Amino acid sequence: MAKKNVQYVCSSCGAVSSSWSGKCYSCGEWNTLQEELDVTSESIAKSGHRLSYNNVSGVAKRDTAKRIVTKMSDIDLVLGGGFVAGSVNLIAGEPGIGKSTLLLQVASALAVDQPILYVSGEESSHQVGLRAERLKAKAKNLSIATSNSADDIAATIAEGGFSLVIVDSIQTVSCQAISSAPGSVSQITNSTHLLTTAAKQSNTALILVGHVTKEGSIAGPKILEHLVDVVLQLEGDRYGGFKVLRGIKNRYGSTNEVAIFEMQDIGLVTVKNPSAALLAERQVSDGSVVLATMEGSRPILVEVQALVNKTSYGYPKRTASGIDLNRINLLVAMLERRTKLHLADQDIFINIVGGIRITEPAADLAICMAIGSAAKGLQLKQNAVVFGEVGLSGEVRHVPFIEKRVAEAKKLGFEAVIGPMVRTGKKPELLTGVKNVRDALNQFLEKD
Repeated sequence: MAKKNVQYVCSSCGAVSSSWSGKCYSCGEWNTLQEELDVTSESIAKSGHRLSYNNVSGVAKRDTAKRIVTKMSDIDLVLGGGFVAGSVNLIAGEPGIGKSTLLLQVASALAVDQPILYVSGEESSHQVGLRAERLKAKAKNLSIATSNSADDIAATIAEGGFSLVIVDSIQTVSCQAISSAPGSVSQITNSTHLLTTAAKQSNTALILVGHVTKEGSIAGPKILEHLVDVVLQLEGDRYGGFKVLRGIKNRYGSTNEVAIFEMQDIGLVTVKNPSAALLAERQVSDGSVVLATMEGSRPILVEVQALVNKTSYGYPKRTASGIDLNRINLLVAMLERRTKLHLADQDIFINIVGGIRITEPAADLAICMAIGSAAKGLQLKQNAVVFGEVGLSGEVRHVPFIEKRVAEAKKLGFEAVIGPMVRTGKKPELLTGVKNVRDALNQFLEKD
């Protein structure tokens, strides 16, 4: 018997059926029918009312985004000034990275002067209470509940008794009308729809915790990221190093800001000077080069380590930690072709120290110089910082935020900066421009 208010939609062709079957009657694909709440057609027409509307300028003035400031400056920076009332925020990260810890800290900070609700679908109230005690999160306005029912959570949100509600996690809650298991595509989609509607109607800020796949992407349907207003990703090494909170999507602010934390006994603590912390234990040797990279709009100096050793097998090994291995293979091929380095029979290992993951191409020159330094047993002539994008012809290309990178190097006492040529404007102090990788290797590497 078909269930009321439930329909089955083919994920391949979009055909709608009143009952489930293994094969879509329209396109013939197998196992593509997904269970969804039926919010279309006649029920809406009968129960609906005429929309009220206003001129766009009047709405902008009246509904200027009210911010809920967390008092944690780096988080507020990533969000664009705090959580917006009525917004839906998704935070994702690997298991054990610190999502629940961070959100309990945020809830405690906000609960000083406004009611906050933390709903856990993964842990008991006792477990959450133990974490709260460890983090000293004892604000009188902070309430804790446990539930796996999206209907109950939505009803609580709709009452409007809380400024912010945290649901940990969206993969553990389910709608009563959907028969599939929690964490399935249908449950995640419909539960998010239900919670989002309740949050928008009651003007309550909502935070959803999301799981990630083993590849690092957010688990569940891609529509989950489209449904929410803000998507945050907590990255880093779960066993140590820094944790980086970055915005992937933000309807209320920029996605160019990041927050950097370090896990301590009292929870996640903001790192005020990440460059100094990352370089504190550095030992100057061949294969070690300091890179000036950008995390959002913040310059950070990080050590790039390279180890080059003659392979014991027929096929040389390439390993990278903290950077894309395909990019390393491309740069190694370029060095083999454009310089006198012979790397075809060498094992090459690259490590970005401190758990930081580098994605920008400005790291190319530092990686090339680290590989050249390790292959020849040479060190940099000066106490220098390196950055620059490298093309397949070996040319060093321009990168953004040169002034910020140079200023960070100067602040930490470096004597020189090696980077791309400055063709317009005033050349920053300490910067020495190089045209190509071969010139950089010949000019700035020497024996210890």
